[in-house]
Amino acid sequence: MATFAVSRAISRYPRPGLACALAFALAGCSFGPNGEPPAMPQPAHYGAQAQPTQTAPAQGVTQQFVVGAKPVPEWWKLYQSDTLNALVDEGLHNSPTLAATDKSLAAAREQLRAQIGSSLLPTIDAGGQATRNRALAIPEIGPNTFLYNVFVGQLQAHYTFDLFGAARLANAGLAARVNVQAYQFDAARRALAANIVTAAITSAALHAQIETTERLVTIANDQARDTQRRYALGALSHADQLSAQQSAASLSASLPGLKQQWLTTRHALAVLLGRTPDAAPDDLELARLHLPEQVPVVVPSELLRSRPDIQAADAAVKAAAADVGVATAQMFPSLSLSASMGQGGFSWPAALSGAGAIWSIGASLSQPLFHGGALLAQRRAAQDTYDATISQYKQTVLAAFQNVADTLAALEHDAQALDAANLAARSAQGIFEETSGRYRLGALPVASTRSSEQQFRNAQLDEIRYTSARLTDTAALFQAMGNPPVDAAASTAAALSTSSANAGTSN
Repeated sequence: MATFAVSRAISRYPRPGLACALAFALAGCSFGPNGEPPAMPQPAHYGAQAQPTQTAPAQGVTQQFVVGAKPVPEWWKLYQSDTLNALVDEGLHNSPTLAATDKSLAAAREQLRAQIGSSLLPTIDAGGQATRNRALAIPEIGPNTFLYNVFVGQLQAHYTFDLFGAARLANAGLAARVNVQAYQFDAARRALAANIVTAAITSAALHAQIETTERLVTIANDQARDTQRRYALGALSHADQLSAQQSAASLSASLPGLKQQWLTTRHALAVLLGRTPDAAPDDLELARLHLPEQVPVVVPSELLRSRPDIQAADAAVKAAAADVGVATAQMFPSLSLSASMGQGGFSWPAALSGAGAIWSIGASLSQPLFHGGALLAQRRAAQDTYDATISQYKQTVLAAFQNVADTLAALEHDAQALDAANLAARSAQGIFEETSGRYRLGALPVASTRSSEQQFRNAQLDEIRYTSARLTDTAALFQAMGNPPVDAAASTAAALSTSSANAGTSN
């Protein structure tokens, strides 16, 4: 259909208007895909099982899943910890990684501004030249050589007409890539906040586990010494003595690993904040962190707009579509105009006089005829790249759906496990308190007290782990929901306008 339209258009115009007719006829033709991402399935619910409306109650808190709610921008403030809020703010302001990403984005926007200015506007340059020349003698005239000066000053202008949209499509492709970086910056900012929250909670949980484990080690060592004395008195077998010694040693061996994890987490948190590892912040208290009771569950159609990784994949599709158009437009004619005007002569007075005026004007038209199949190969490569970005977009969306499904399931299971661990800890604490009371009355030996406290401390360890998992998985869900949609194209346009105003020059 496009070929027929072009032939009809050509037949209506005389030869001098052939190029114009061809340009107008092809103006409505698409040189590449439209850049719209493929339609994705909209599941009724994210996981293999429909998510419940709320989690099981644990430690007196039931989390509600608010389906259709909007993402929460500063979700970490829902933990109601001023210390945690201060850590996140510090990291967002001082992180070298985030600052580097921001500057890379600013550089990309400036490169886009430079390309738009150089491709869509004419270039005007001023030049001057002063030379002294020596010419060889001409025998017919005389034996002497000639010495002379040349003075030239001129303005030169050049402009290439974007007849088939090659420059416009190239600019659109670069603008889409700038948008990719803008969304990646947003994703990096959100990931930094989530990593700070997760590291702070994990460090606090490890600190609590270390304190509880140290108490378990103390109890095990006391039990081992008591068993050693009873073995020496012949009240216990050698196997009982070795078993108590082995239990104490095993607990002691687990402590260095916990301390290593704790220090590694603290060091990582310090670097996330832009500090050196020796300046790691003090640990939070798990008991002071408020678990958000309502968490948003963005519907799948809205998730496509709220997740920066999906938005970045969408922008990559648009950039690849523009590249296909550029590769197609390069197979069509190119028209350029050039002009210059100035003064010149063999002396300054002559160059500055009316007789020294010089000027030129010209046009250049080129049409690729034979490039060894390179242009067609480049177009096929651009089309294959576009198809690849379509597949990458689909995979990004599917991975986002999986991420949400996993975190929703994790929160439900965290609540169930924490509820059971909390019940076990409260029961073990009750047994320990009763056993301690009977020991003080002389009704039970000290070994019974130690045994009941060991059970209580072990149950306490499980409760700490599941409390930490529930807090960090809640942060993961907020992160998975994305951010309220940001128009990266508008942000890029605003940034370009600001940079143009600040530049104050057309250079």
